[in-house]
Amino acid sequence: MEKNINGVDILTEPKQYSPLVLAYIGDAVYELYVREMLVSKANTQVDKLHKSAVSIVKAETQCEAFRKIEEELSEEEMAVFKRGRNTKSSVPKHATVSEYRIATGLEALVGYVYLTGNKERLDYLMNKILS
Repeated sequence: MEKNINGVDILTEPKQYSPLVLAYIGDAVYELYVREMLVSKANTQVDKLHKSAVSIVKAETQCEAFRKIEEELSEEEMAVFKRGRNTKSSVPKHATVSEYRIATGLEALVGYVYLTGNKERLDYLMNKILS
């Protein structure tokens, strides 16, 4: 069974996606929230916005962001986070293995919540992360 989001058919059950696919979509959603937040705070030069965004979406910062919401996650959300965190992928030079794994788990969680269509929950988590 599929549903349509923005003209794209997606699987009805987000759990059917691999953790890296969830992280892939979660990365985009996370960055969109960050960009919206930055633009709402300052109408400034794009290069300054980009530098600010990069400092927020890097693995180290995402690892810290996860700590802000960790205690508030449901069992299901924590399971999705752990699936993403435990997925093997190559780690970039600018992050530790631990930071990168946690960041991947967080992105998988964001992707999962986005694909469930629970905008209220997604807004809550992202607002807490970005506060």
